Amino acid sequence: MPRTTPENCAGPSKGEDCFRRCFRAEPFAVRDALRAAVARFARRMGPDDAGALELTLAEVLNNIVEHAYAGLGAGPVDLSLCHADGRLHCRIEDRGHPMPCPAAMGRSMPATDVACADLGEGGWGWALVCTLTEALAYTRDGDRNLLTFEFRPGCR
Repeated sequence: MPRTTPENCAGPSKGEDCFRRCFRAEPFAVRDALRAAVARFARRMGPDDAGALELTLAEVLNNIVEHAYAGLGAGPVDLSLCHADGRLHCRIEDRGHPMPCPAAMGRSMPATDVACADLGEGGWGWALVCTLTEALAYTRDGDRNLLTFEFRPGCR
């Protein structure tokens, strides 16, 4: 199976209600892809859902830049969203480092009943992603990370 790169990324087929963008894992490219993806589907949902979608995608894409490609340089990211059955089906692929122990990633917010100085810095973003999405799944296939999830407007 050919690997996805920004150079060989094709868009959705004609007539599909989908968004697809391939880009380098760089902050400005993430910003542009994020804006375009949210704008593509925001008219179907209220401002709260559009904000939740933006927050979810921003967290995942920024984690790819900061963690998956740490020390590797800016590699390719393939972002796909398709609207079907009243929900967005999201698929994000990269070729960075594997996610460390994905089964252990927190699905709940870190503890807040501690002194401010003892609050952890990490874990908040992933907990938000877990809270705001459904059917969240991560797989590693050879040198590729694949994250899929569903986002259902109106369920927050």
